Amino acid sequence: MSSDVAYEKMSDVESVRGEGLAKSQTYFRCLLLFTSLTTVLLALLFIQALLVPSLPPSTETTRPRLVLPRSCSDPCRISLVESIPEGLEFNSSVTHPSIYDTWLRLIQGAQSSLDIASFYWTMTNNDTRTKEPSAKPGEDILEELGKLSGTLPVRIAVNTPTSQPKGNLEFLISSGAQVRTVNMKELTTGVLHTKFWVVDKKHIYIGSANMDWRSLTQVKELGAVVYDCGCLAEDLGKIFEAYWYLGETESIPSPWPSDYNTAYNKDTPMELQLSGTDSLVYFSSSPPSFCPEGRTQDLVSILSVIGDAQQFVYIAVMNYLPTMEFSHPKRYWADIDTQLRRAAYERKVRVRLLISCWGSTSPIMFPFLRSLASVQDPNKSLDIQVKIFNVPATPKQKQIPYARVNHNKYMVTDKVAYIGTSNWSGDYFVNTAGSALVVNQTQAQSQSEEQSVQQQLQAVFERDWESPYSTLLSHGTADRTDLCHSA
Repeated sequence: MSSDVAYEKMSDVESVRGEGLAKSQTYFRCLLLFTSLTTVLLALLFIQALLVPSLPPSTETTRPRLVLPRSCSDPCRISLVESIPEGLEFNSSVTHPSIYDTWLRLIQGAQSSLDIASFYWTMTNNDTRTKEPSAKPGEDILEELGKLSGTLPVRIAVNTPTSQPKGNLEFLISSGAQVRTVNMKELTTGVLHTKFWVVDKKHIYIGSANMDWRSLTQVKELGAVVYDCGCLAEDLGKIFEAYWYLGETESIPSPWPSDYNTAYNKDTPMELQLSGTDSLVYFSSSPPSFCPEGRTQDLVSILSVIGDAQQFVYIAVMNYLPTMEFSHPKRYWADIDTQLRRAAYERKVRVRLLISCWGSTSPIMFPFLRSLASVQDPNKSLDIQVKIFNVPATPKQKQIPYARVNHNKYMVTDKVAYIGTSNWSGDYFVNTAGSALVVNQTQAQSQSEEQSVQQQLQAVFERDWESPYSTLLSHGTADRTDLCHSA
């Protein structure tokens, strides 16, 4: 019996030992599994860290952030340039370099390339069937361009000639220039009205002057030249490349290839210094179908500049019409006109229009201008005034076709200088190709002793406005003959 008891006790001990061993084995298996899973998890996390870049700290990590190359460090220098017609004299100290001298300097200083966007070419007496000594500056420019075309790439995008002489273009082609005509009539029913140069991909000219000898000596013009500014030249160059593309394909892409896109517009202008002054700058363009992604339409730019003005809006253009000037049937078009009235009424902005008058002025312009000028009531703080600018002409000068006119196309406000290439009627923004330089130096005006571009352009406007060549348009003015001295 004792042996049976001894056996049972031994069995109990072995049983306890067996249970302990089983528990130990289970524990080690669990530990091994946990270790394995942990190792795999750490390995996966390590691989993910190698393959997926970490996001910067953000409250919205799911929304991609677009970074725009908005700053430019080039040593950009800007200057207003003018053509003052022979015989037009101002009792004013406001002067700027001539467009002739500027073009000559750009040509003679060119080292690698020259691109010109243009409406037409009449640079010689032969083109206008005249014998004018004042045509010589234009003939000199054409000759210098011919010399340059034989030494480096010169490209010219021009509206497809219709009745205009072709001799200048044939001369330049024979000298080595590349010329592409843009058939705007087929593309948009408009014309290529743009006027700008891009030199060595770092200097630019943009303004009202056509490639016409009269634009240098017989027509009042205004533009801007910017030197040593590759950032702006590259962006304006994209507009030229669009014309160059259209001259070859004769069709408008939709959408435009990404090479023509821009990051610079009214909402994200380029940040740079112009002549040492902090500036916000962009180029606008028309018509809308010629604006790739990012490019501000010219009309949108104009409406925006007027809409942002707080004190004044000064406008100097050859033609101002709230119509589609060349459309059939006739169409009313009041986009700009409405914005000017709104600025005067809602924000009490001072509005001034300096409009040209010459032999080719359409009489229908004056009823619309008188209507705009009638929004003038000092008692109600409504202040819109219109003046007509006449370039005087001698009997001999009157024989020069399509001359003796103020051809300016600019606007200046208390914030912005806008220098364009278009007249102000609907066709120029809907169907016609144009461009503009928009400069805002408001933030720097209190910091710099130098006049900003906006201040310089304001001084030009005020010089012309106060000159004896300007006549206030009143409700009682009868017709164009009373205002256009040279008509």
